[in-house]
Amino acid sequence: MPATAESTNFGKYGKAFQEGLVQLIFEDRPFADQITEVLDIGFLDLQYLRVFVHKIIAYRARYDKHPSVEAVITILQTELDNEDEVLQKQVREYFHKIHNRELNDIDYIKEQSLDFCRKQNLKEAMLKSVGLLQNCSFDEISKTINDALKLGSETNFGYDYIADFERRFIPKYRNPASTGWTEIDGICGGGLGKSELGVVIAPTGAGKSMVLVHLGAEALREGKTVIQYTLELQDTIIASRYDSCLTGYPLSDLHNFKEEIYEEIKNMDGSLIIKEYPTKSASTNTIRAHLSRLVKRGIVPGLVIVDYADLLRPVTVRKEKRNELESIYEELRALSTEFSCPIWTASQTNRSGLNAEVITMEQISEAFNKCFVADFIFSVSRTIEDKQKNLGKIFIAKNRNGPDGMIYPIFMDPSNVNIKILPKNNSQIQNGKVPLNPVTLNPSMQKELLQRKYQQLKGKGR
Repeated sequence: MPATAESTNFGKYGKAFQEGLVQLIFEDRPFADQITEVLDIGFLDLQYLRVFVHKIIAYRARYDKHPSVEAVITILQTELDNEDEVLQKQVREYFHKIHNRELNDIDYIKEQSLDFCRKQNLKEAMLKSVGLLQNCSFDEISKTINDALKLGSETNFGYDYIADFERRFIPKYRNPASTGWTEIDGICGGGLGKSELGVVIAPTGAGKSMVLVHLGAEALREGKTVIQYTLELQDTIIASRYDSCLTGYPLSDLHNFKEEIYEEIKNMDGSLIIKEYPTKSASTNTIRAHLSRLVKRGIVPGLVIVDYADLLRPVTVRKEKRNELESIYEELRALSTEFSCPIWTASQTNRSGLNAEVITMEQISEAFNKCFVADFIFSVSRTIEDKQKNLGKIFIAKNRNGPDGMIYPIFMDPSNVNIKILPKNNSQIQNGKVPLNPVTLNPSMQKELLQRKYQQLKGKGR
């Protein structure tokens, strides 16, 4: 393409860039307000994109508001008759393509397109000023240049309750990472979604790291890129647990099945990176820098696991440990939003959770305020008797996307990282104290359970 053509349209940026720009004009009302002040439709070198943008701008000019999805569908069905059939098909296919597509590189597209359009407008203003200079119209020259500089400047002052009415009804795509447990996925919208923080609570020795490996393995099976940070165990130990979880071979026998394991994992759709840091040596800023380097290399995280957050070094030293822990969890949730992926981590219970049959949020160690930050929290409790039988319980302590307060009996075999929700008719549970079906504990039921436990402990103490 000639250099002159490159300087007057978006041709040099390519088709994907232009399609992304037009998608943003359609989907992002504040950005549309900003760029349409400086956009010449001729800057787009693809005819079907020019037609699509023209329909958006014409609707905005006529009705003084941004078009809804329904309005655009109607426009494309009824107002393209004057275009040839090939162009009609291209426009409709483009809309179908972007309708449920999540766009990447949004900030880049916005910055580059605005910069290009504003420069073109400023060039035009300067050329106009040359003619005005001959007539000594200094005030008019100043106004022309200043007006050109103002156009396309920031106009997004926040969410407009009326103007952005339609945005409240656009489906939010969480792209969740499955937990691998159908029952739990069913109550939390398919798993932990992007920009969400999940916390596994368990006492020491109950299997927090095993549970995190299970969650990572499920994401790998879904084809996601998993980034796991380990602050306690060696990276090779974590990798071995993934070997066992993904293939079913016992941890104690992995060396005997080396070739078989490799054959099973070598063609996996997902990818796993394990980064080891010494305890309390890494902070959330360390993780942010590492994730940023990965993204620059084209490695986009689909799930991040931090094993575990309580072992991170605080960015800011606080007077009390609980305040440091609270800010660590707040920073982790910010990372999940920044990198648009779910983050799982774990938290240790206090002493009262060591042999508890059901662990609630009250038994979270040090900082109860962690609970306010997280989107999904579940606890894993395993008494001494449970460990002997490879049993335990999962309690849904918090769920922003559905109900909570449920208890699920589980089978947990640490020898090969096998964790399953037990079926309703499991005979091993029928004679125990755990309910067969997941049940919701309302406040009065929780109070009754605690009182019963207290009376049992009081009776034993006599």
